[in-house]
Amino acid sequence: MKRITFWLLLFLAWNSEVGAQAPFYQGKTIRILVGYPAGSAHDLWGRMIAPQLTKNIPGNPATVVQNMTGAGSMTAANYIYSIAKPDGLTLGVINAALYFEQVMGRKEVQFDWSKYSWIGSSTPTNSMLYMWANSPYKTIHDVRSAAVPPKCGATGTGNTGYYLPKLLEQTIGAKFHLVTGYQGGAEIELAVERGEVQCRAFTIQVFFGREPFNIWRSKGLVRVLVQTGKKRDARLDDTPLLNELMDQYKTTDANRRLANVMLGSGEFGSAPVISSPGIPPEQLKILRAAYAKGLNSAELIAEAKKRGLEPELISGEELEALAKEVVVQPPEVTASLKKLMGE
Repeated sequence: MKRITFWLLLFLAWNSEVGAQAPFYQGKTIRILVGYPAGSAHDLWGRMIAPQLTKNIPGNPATVVQNMTGAGSMTAANYIYSIAKPDGLTLGVINAALYFEQVMGRKEVQFDWSKYSWIGSSTPTNSMLYMWANSPYKTIHDVRSAAVPPKCGATGTGNTGYYLPKLLEQTIGAKFHLVTGYQGGAEIELAVERGEVQCRAFTIQVFFGREPFNIWRSKGLVRVLVQTGKKRDARLDDTPLLNELMDQYKTTDANRRLANVMLGSGEFGSAPVISSPGIPPEQLKILRAAYAKGLNSAELIAEAKKRGLEPELISGEELEALAKEVVVQPPEVTASLKKLMGE
């Protein structure tokens, strides 16, 4: 009888402990702050993953997606790092290349990239630059030789729209006039249609994932001049790789190293999800597991495919390790990065 009583008490104690741990999120609300406007690629990822977090986190917390735009998602990144409580209830979906700003030591940066609580991301990305078809710039070689550089739209300095054109200037001598300050991609696309700007750089995934690009391609309104990556995307088989162009124009080793550092932002994926530094390890573990399970769910995969997106998990652990690597660069790379970004 004593043995039975002992095991019964042990079971009840274990069950009580499990029940005490599981409901941390029960009755609570997780805010997901997206650093770009509604309808942007980052916003789509945030809204697809939100219900999956509710479904897969013990306690089934409510999830609310809010857009906090500004400076290419730096406003949201600063808020999550410096203001949001480290309780695992505030997440952010931000630009994967914001670490450039930290490496350069810009005063606007109020975060340490390596200290975020990294939750997960989807799909390593390669980038491209498109040009409006009725412009006089038919190839990247036309841009190199143009007396008047084309105007490219960008949201801020720490994103693909800004740094890829600047990298093309540094590595192969293609000149661009960058127009910054747009709130998001939709504004830039309207500006392209109005003739305010002629080009934009962003990810290949977005170009094949949403409107207006599907319509633009079907009507021949846009052409892609250059793409990044180690091999050509099958959908852009006629578009040269930056590596091929650097070979053609005999880019220096120093500038090739710079390109490797900058294009490494693609390893952070399409829309990395972060939380504040120092959230409790148990909350971080729960969030990472829920993100991974949600991203691999049949429901999210089906929704993503409808939008032309292809989920591929990048774990929080992978992002954490990568984040610690990219913020430590040799002085010569930092100097080149500052020069390229106009410091």
